[in-house]
Amino acid sequence: MGQREALLAGAKQCLVERGYAHTTARDIVGVTGANLAAIGYHFGSKDALLNAAVIETFEEWGDAVASSVTADLDGGPGRRLEHFLAGLLAAAPGKRSVLVASVQAYAQAEFAEEVRRQLLRIYAESRRDLAALVLEVDRDEVSADDARTVGSLALALINGVMLQWMLDPSATPSAEELSRAIRAVAA
Repeated sequence: MGQREALLAGAKQCLVERGYAHTTARDIVGVTGANLAAIGYHFGSKDALLNAAVIETFEEWGDAVASSVTADLDGGPGRRLEHFLAGLLAAAPGKRSVLVASVQAYAQAEFAEEVRRQLLRIYAESRRDLAALVLEVDRDEVSADDARTVGSLALALINGVMLQWMLDPSATPSAEELSRAIRAVAA
């Protein structure tokens, strides 16, 4: 691992252990063994390094979400969404640190345009991918309207459920309960 990658890994570790606002450049170099000048050389500033780490952890969370899809997704769009949420909730305990770090990306997007641009790109792709999953069609067959509506609904469920789980796993509704609630509202 090169120095740039070590700094990025160290910044991600600090995000998880200390949070964005409480991580200093000295914390990062303390974890990596690099010197302070290396941060400036590779990233320009501590904030740029932390922003890159936030984006990377957000992408790692997206990968964890994608890998939570279970093989058994039969039964129509509602059932596929329920299976997906069940897999996501089952994977969450092992990915808590990545989830916590990725949540920090939302706050940083307000202050760092690069983080905002990256999250907009990730969300656009996620909407399309989630709509394809729920509707059981190829990603290329998802219309812009389905990405905006079906994909956004799935994304809202993921974000809301995972934030609830982070705060209080025992009070977070199960995938089956969420599915039942969606059916009740739709009726």
